[in-house]
Amino acid sequence: MKYFFFYCILFFIFSCSSETNSPQQEENQPPEPQLLFSTGFEEGVYIDPVPVENSEDYRFIRGTDSETGFSFPITVLGASESALHYIDDDNHQAVLSEIVTVNGYDGNPTRVLYSEENYDTGVTQCPYEILNITEGRKDLYIKYRIKLGTEGMNEPDSWRTFFEWKSKDYAEGTGFRLISFVYTDENGNPYWHFQGDENSQTPVWEIDNYSIPVPINEWFTTEFYWHWSEGEDGRALWKVNGDVIGDHLGPTTRNGKPIDFILLTQIYGNANPKKQWIDDIEIWDSLIE
Repeated sequence: MKYFFFYCILFFIFSCSSETNSPQQEENQPPEPQLLFSTGFEEGVYIDPVPVENSEDYRFIRGTDSETGFSFPITVLGASESALHYIDDDNHQAVLSEIVTVNGYDGNPTRVLYSEENYDTGVTQCPYEILNITEGRKDLYIKYRIKLGTEGMNEPDSWRTFFEWKSKDYAEGTGFRLISFVYTDENGNPYWHFQGDENSQTPVWEIDNYSIPVPINEWFTTEFYWHWSEGEDGRALWKVNGDVIGDHLGPTTRNGKPIDFILLTQIYGNANPKKQWIDDIEIWDSLIE
């Protein structure tokens, strides 16, 4: 009998200890990633043909995606008035963007954001910009499918980009930019380049990747994650089809500058003509492994 009471006391102590520790253990677990935005440009999503009033030819993407339920314009990180931005477009002759139906990654019809750049009149480009960010010191993880056309992909010493962001005061020389590139070497062979810089000629850090092939005229998945920091705990990660293109550990800003705007999709480079298709965008508040 005395052993029975002894074991009862041990069970009671263990139970109380487990109940006491349980909340603490839960607090130590990182929160589940939260989906902030998702679209496949499905029915309900369209590009407004009317320019945004008093703007440099911004065009809103509007509507609610019939499959994901998320609505444009994108408002992550406290953003507002996010839109396509036509720059040096020669009345939309040099560059254009539209939502079209094509065969997707699985061969089935899908609606996508299609962009093409036919020629360059200076700094011709047409990014979708997440604008007026008010919470630019937070983590973000972005994933989407993209296909790059064959045009302009085999010229020697060329470059193009399809994603970047800039901090406040980047144009004034005191900020920071994170940007992804496809470069070609002197023989026209494409490779990946990832960098953070204080201006286009002065990288703070840069990573070349020759080992992961650049898919041309085929769908691939691209992923970007960053932990904003001016310290050694910063991180900037880029993956393609699950393979790491670059994983920078260290500062991801300068002079404490928060992110100002994100060029979520971009078509810009020195070799033309070029085309690209983008689908299945996801934006999360933390890294999805």
